[in-house]
Amino acid sequence: MSVPVLPNAAARAVFLHRYGLSAPPSGAGKGADLAEVISDLGFVQLDSVNTFARAHDLILWSRRQQYRPSGLQNALARDRDVFEHWTHDAAAIDINLYPHWKLKFARDAKLLASRWRDTRRGDLMTKIDEVLRQVSDHGCCTSGDVGLDEVRGKGGWWDWHPSKTALEYLWRSGQLSVARRDGFKKVYDLTERVIPAEQINAYACEADTVHWACGAALDKLGFATTGELAAFWDIVTPAEAKAWGMAAIADGTAVWVDVEGADGSLRPSLARPDLMDEVPPVPQTRVRILSPFDPALRDRKRTERLFGFHYRIEIFVPAPKRQYGYYVFPVMEGDRLIGRIDMKADRPAGILNVTGFWPESGVQMGAGRRARLDAELGRAARFGGCADVVYADSWCKG
Repeated sequence: MSVPVLPNAAARAVFLHRYGLSAPPSGAGKGADLAEVISDLGFVQLDSVNTFARAHDLILWSRRQQYRPSGLQNALARDRDVFEHWTHDAAAIDINLYPHWKLKFARDAKLLASRWRDTRRGDLMTKIDEVLRQVSDHGCCTSGDVGLDEVRGKGGWWDWHPSKTALEYLWRSGQLSVARRDGFKKVYDLTERVIPAEQINAYACEADTVHWACGAALDKLGFATTGELAAFWDIVTPAEAKAWGMAAIADGTAVWVDVEGADGSLRPSLARPDLMDEVPPVPQTRVRILSPFDPALRDRKRTERLFGFHYRIEIFVPAPKRQYGYYVFPVMEGDRLIGRIDMKADRPAGILNVTGFWPESGVQMGAGRRARLDAELGRAARFGGCADVVYADSWCKG
């Protein structure tokens, strides 16, 4: 039987609809509305970079422009609509998925006990009981509250003191949970004092979690290879995802489709049987400024295949460096990534400084597109706590 082809325009529309980037970014952006956004996405990556707004806040603002950072803080610390743990990185995750994360806890505990024993300072295992007892007896703590007699490392981001390593191990293995963030600093407590009993007591066996993880990833992506299914939550192994995919093809809950890339190439992917009949909404032509860690863009290779957009381009002569700097923001218009922008908030002055915008090849910055970009920058400035947008000389490089 011939394999159906999903044209590139249709693939983009499906993909952006699944990631909440087709509809207008309207809605309350807090409470139940925000919880629904996170549930639809599955998780939101957390990141400390704050040149204009933190990555997680920009991700949510891109979908709900009434959103403010207190909304996510309340969802985590007050309402318990989300919990914080690890996917491919630290993330705020729909609380209803907590029972399935028990497999992640068990696998991380085994993996990190072996890996960190060899790569972190001190003896991790001798500190675990000590740190756990401190949290149990004295309540919430941060990494600065443990191991007070230990030498703080000076070797970079991952040069943790032994009790900090133990604290992170206890979190990754599920014995501790993040109760809240103070600024961007994690505050830990015993899991039973953070996660609702309903979620702690819910049971999901390994087979159920593998089945859920692969199926949910396919539903959120729209189409995917088995490798992409495994990478989505980073819970199941590639072998488990491949076995699930073959079983889903056999029982008719998934089919093969050839997804057309931006360059016309075809990529065999799994999809639900009704995908080819799906008519997603046409993405709006408005301009959106996205986080580099936006879930729609996090998989750089997939972004290149679908949109022909290379987020980081390096120049190797005379020495390797990023052409656009370390942290620039992708800019989307409709279903097209039209460029990347470099900007930084000067909050004391109330100014959003725009230092550079690089249009993609073939993108013309006519009056209409320029007006749409200006409008989005004005909204972004207000979100970032700035009253005005200031453009550097020759800021538009196209």
